[in-house]
Amino acid sequence: MSGVMQSSFASLHDVELCSFAAGGERRAFGELVRRHGSGVRHLLRRMGAQPTEADDVAQDAFLAAFERIAEFRGEGTFAGWVKRIAARQYLRRLQREKRIAALAQESGGEAEIVSSDVEARIDLDEGLKALSAAERVCVTLCYGTGMSHGEAADALNLPLGTVKSHVKRGLEKLRTRLAPGDGAVFEGRRGNG
Repeated sequence: MSGVMQSSFASLHDVELCSFAAGGERRAFGELVRRHGSGVRHLLRRMGAQPTEADDVAQDAFLAAFERIAEFRGEGTFAGWVKRIAARQYLRRLQREKRIAALAQESGGEAEIVSSDVEARIDLDEGLKALSAAERVCVTLCYGTGMSHGEAADALNLPLGTVKSHVKRGLEKLRTRLAPGDGAVFEGRRGNG
């Protein structure tokens, strides 16, 4: 493809690229992968995937998105749509490995929050590492992919109350870690039900 055509794809909006991809233009979809691949891999890492596993799941998610590109209607962002596909694929992988049952049964294995110097603020990734595995997955699904608690419960095959509890505890820990004097870091999220 000529540099002119490539730069024209680079200047298009995601919805326009999806339209071209739905019409069989693979290079348009390639531009979507270029734009959003690292964001998808980053989400998967936050959910607990190791780097190579995040790469594998991201690749599978983009393949699934390409196969289903005609289903994308532009009602939300393409990034959010493909992240939800990736999150669901990662969760299916966890289920195959029988780790979801262990997450749901987890009772005392939560990571201990160690108080640190208020001046030495940590980033979100470090904060997420301080959460239990169940809290990390639930918080990441609800805040990283935009799923409601109900959608996360369906994806995890867990009771809604369990997901809400994991999210609540996880957010409380993150508030303590990320904003010791200000608990408003994650306020104002809509669609919690």
